[in-house]
Amino acid sequence: QVQLAESGGGLVQAGGSLILSCTASGRTFSTLSVAWFRQAPGNKRDFVTSITWSSGSTYYADSVKGRFTISRNNAKNTVYLQMNNLKPEDTAVYYCGTTSSSRYRTNPEDFNSWGQGTQVTVSS
Repeated sequence: QVQLAESGGGLVQAGGSLILSCTASGRTFSTLSVAWFRQAPGNKRDFVTSITWSSGSTYYADSVKGRFTISRNNAKNTVYLQMNNLKPEDTAVYYCGTTSSSRYRTNPEDFNSWGQGTQVTVSS
């Protein structure tokens, strides 16, 4: 079991920036990729971005390309999400998840560990 903890959420005006962190502990040795998802009230959990643990290859949803950057520090077991030029539609609870099944997954059901989420609110 991998334990994940997100932090860094908050309230920001449109056009502002936030950095989210996801720190992993426990049985992390089998993790192939780490991803960020977000979920607004009443909506499904949507893929945002992912990074492979070994190579650092990244993938982004079209809605955040050019604005968000995912990175990792393997020594610290931490993944970061740099969010720039935030928009009101980015408002959601942001979750990090890990998958051990394969490296490139965008469906929440493929992720076997989740953090508790951190709220990001972007005001217009």
